[in-house]
Amino acid sequence: MPRDLIASPKSRFLEVKCTGCGNQQTVYSHSARVVKCRVCGAELAKPTGGEAEILGETVAVH
Repeated sequence: MPRDLIASPKSRFLEVKCTGCGNQQTVYSHSARVVKCRVCGAELAKPTGGEAEILGETVAVH
């Protein structure tokens, strides 16, 4: 059976660095809610109806 027929998920968990305070936080790539930094409260991700708009710096993909 070819591996091409098995779908892989398009969503990931991202490690995002806050541009305000430098805190790193895990964010879901398709988040349906605004994600704020736990330290300073700056927005890290905004929902767009599909893949979220990441406002911080993406450090790693899990």
